[in-house]
Amino acid sequence: MNPRACILAAGCLLAAGAAADPGAPGGEAAAAVQTRWEIVEDPWLRDIVALDRIAPFEDMAPLWDFADPGLQRDVDRALEHLRLGDEAKGKRLAVALIDLSDLDEPRVAAVNGDVMMYAASLPKIAVLLGAFEKIAQGKMPLDPETQLLMRRMIRESSNEASTELMTRVGKEYIARVLLSPRYRLYDPRHNGGLWVGKDYAQSGLWRRDPLHNLSHGATAMQVARFYYLLETGNLVTPEHSLMMKEILSHTSLGHKFVGALRKIRPEAHLFRKSGSWGTFHSDSVLVERNGRSYIAVALSDDRDGTRWLERIIVALDGIIFRKAL
Repeated sequence: MNPRACILAAGCLLAAGAAADPGAPGGEAAAAVQTRWEIVEDPWLRDIVALDRIAPFEDMAPLWDFADPGLQRDVDRALEHLRLGDEAKGKRLAVALIDLSDLDEPRVAAVNGDVMMYAASLPKIAVLLGAFEKIAQGKMPLDPETQLLMRRMIRESSNEASTELMTRVGKEYIARVLLSPRYRLYDPRHNGGLWVGKDYAQSGLWRRDPLHNLSHGATAMQVARFYYLLETGNLVTPEHSLMMKEILSHTSLGHKFVGALRKIRPEAHLFRKSGSWGTFHSDSVLVERNGRSYIAVALSDDRDGTRWLERIIVALDGIIFRKAL
């Protein structure tokens, strides 16, 4: 069966990874080899997908429907001005910018928005979502220890805390949340998205993503959808969305997007998660300032990626607030 169709039509298609992804923790090999497929029976997901076919879940973050030609031109020009056009054409750079001036009709621009890349620690936001889903179902307590693990995972990007929380939530459970029709944060129709299939440690591989064989992956548009769902109160419940937002509002890592924005917009409120491993550098942020807000995401594959991201966020912020003048 075609692996892309399998997720859509059957149940949960997951890869039994015979290949390693580049830049993965533990020094796993960079060369990808033929992936072996297997279908894992998952009654929960099968029933959810069947329900979606009968009475489809509304997509609460259909960002692809709000592509804005003017904003797209601005982003394309910005990357060319930054001399990153060739990197974008080579798919070593992916960017998404979402203007949230009108939450009901966001303005969307993306370059390689559906290109999935290794994203290191950025997909820890998926672990956060999985944890709150399990808490909301009464299957995990929201006790001080769990809250501490969440804060350390997001704010300090602690691999130890992330791995412990993943163990408590369950990697398969996280994958089911990401694949579920309610969120579609991993969607084969859009080339994948957020995926966490391995502990943030040398061992602990569960399954790589079905389409690209990545242990920790993301696309710029699916990360942007996570923040849009967060901002509109559609991650778990409005109350849980606010809790997640508060956790994302403090970071002890002042680099990339945050480092650049604190210099030019020190008054802005930032909600952020980033990631780095080897040549892979990524960042994501929801910015609120002067009654306006926007989402920015960038994924890169280059040793100078951190510097790219610092320059990119300044350009993207300028696009949004220039339009406000």
